[in-house]
Parts: sequence; structure tokens; C-alpha cells
Amino acid sequence: MNTGSNRTEGAPGEVAVASGESRPDGAEGEQGLGSKAPAFIKRRRALHLSWQVGVFVLGLAVVAAGIVMLPLPGPGWVVIFGGMAIWATEFVWAQLVLRWTKRKVTEAAQRALDPKVRRRNITLTAIGLAIVGVLVGIYLWKFGVVTPWKIKNQ
Repeated sequence: MNTGSNRTEGAPGEVAVASGESRPDGAEGEQGLGSKAPAFIKRRRALHLSWQVGVFVLGLAVVAAGIVMLPLPGPGWVVIFGGMAIWATEFVWAQLVLRWTKRKVTEAAQRALDPKVRRRNITLTAIGLAIVGVLVGIYLWKFGVVTPWKIKNQ
């Protein structure tokens, strides 16, 4: 790094910008892509590779735990995104996936706040609840309060 320069050095193809400086790709305020490993780890190739393997294995364990939690009780999607965040500390592809996901979630939240969409969602929910209520009523009328596995052919 040259004396007096605001730019920082990184991996080839990595866009690294000091704080307060605008990026060449126009995304101000966002941190550049690439490894967030400490400098002493980046300086040694074998140590950096070991660091990346460790981050990958840790992220994989967290993502796997989140996948297990999807059908089981627990915050499955939150844990999966936590594993992605762990991967994003080292891998550009994970950083890009997280940026895309964040953008899509923000867009969906904005769409959900639209009065027309809210009205439609409330209407569809009311119709769905009415259908479920009718089906439960028919079941109770036909079988009474009996569990399905104790129903005999009638």
C-alpha cells in the first residue's frame, strides 16, 4: 500500500475501499467482497486455506442444523441464514447470495405494506379460514368428536 493512499490491498479482483470513499461500482457504504480474515492469516497461504476450510465446515454444520430444524421445532430459516453469514465472512458467492436475499426480503416487505396487497391477503385469509371452518364442521357433524384413527366404516 502506498503512503497517503486511501485504498487497501486485497485479493486479485477484490474491490477494497477505505471508509468514506465511494466504490468504483457505485455501491457506497457497502463493504467490498472478499475474505474478512485477519491480515496475519491472509499473509500465509496455508494458514488462510486452513482458515477457509474451518469457516466452510463451521458454516456447513450450522446450515445442516438449520435444515434439520425446518421440519422440527426450531428457527430453521434463521439458523440457515446464520450459516450463510458465517460463509459470507470468507466466500464471495455467499456474500452475493446474502445480498440478493436481503434485497428480495426488503422488496417483499415493501410489497406487503401496499394497501391493495394487504386487502387481498386479508380477504384470502378470511376465505381460507371459512373453508377450514366448513370442513371442520362437516367432520364434526358426520363423526362427532372422534379421532380419525378410531373411525369405523359407517
